[in-house]
Amino acid sequence: MAVARNGRQERIAAYKTTLRRFIDQRPSGIRRRIAEVTGTHKSFISQLTNPSDTTPLPARHIDAIFAVCHLSPEEQRTFLAQYHRAHPEPREHAERRDSPRRHTRTLHLRIPVIEDEKKQKALESLIRDTARRLFELVD
Repeated sequence: MAVARNGRQERIAAYKTTLRRFIDQRPSGIRRRIAEVTGTHKSFISQLTNPSDTTPLPARHIDAIFAVCHLSPEEQRTFLAQYHRAHPEPREHAERRDSPRRHTRTLHLRIPVIEDEKKQKALESLIRDTARRLFELVD
């Protein structure tokens, strides 16, 4: 039995459908690469591209997905229009997201695997947080 969806769930399903279509047009392994760059698991990326699942895509992952998938400016605009319909943001956040970034790069780092999982997660979190803060300084 299908569960009725509210308007927000329909809007989330719309952008997830679009994102899935864009990702399906890319080479195999793209979900794994997105997972690596966003610090998540491939299964989480599959969840985020499943229109039946109402888990929203965190905004912090959008730029990474755009970069890894090499989405065109038109594809970015299409996705962002749907995303903003599903997740209205305060105006200052929406203005930052309304136009695709043209001058970005994706940097992949190889770091050693630490046997202590807690220390590994702390190291990865520190690297992500430092990179985000540096970006905020120059943005």
